[in-house]
Amino acid sequence: MNAGLTDDEFEALKEVSRGLKSKRLSPLVLKHAKLLSGLKYVDYGRNGIMRITERGTQTLFMKHCIDGLRRVASDPIALLDANVKEFLLKKSHISSIEGAVGYEMTAKGAESLADIDAQQRK
Repeated sequence: MNAGLTDDEFEALKEVSRGLKSKRLSPLVLKHAKLLSGLKYVDYGRNGIMRITERGTQTLFMKHCIDGLRRVASDPIALLDANVKEFLLKKSHISSIEGAVGYEMTAKGAESLADIDAQQRK
């Protein structure tokens, strides 16, 4: 998932994902609208209001999963969204700590995080 988006661009995408009510865009979304539209993360509905696409939704979800994996790496009792926790458990990136509250990153999760970090440095 090397979307190549900055934190600002992710915030704009997150704002669009919450659902815009009008054609007026916030300064943050307006600043990044062309890029997000060009990458097919957002499009415009028949009413002219910007909306997130399936690709944009998947990108945001992967960002949340990567952030969740980083949180578990630094704090085993970190709170995760239910869908993020379910995905990371299902893909064996994290596992429950036996006899304790929280999660630990598995070798597979550590390897995935290392790969992501290596790609982002390129």
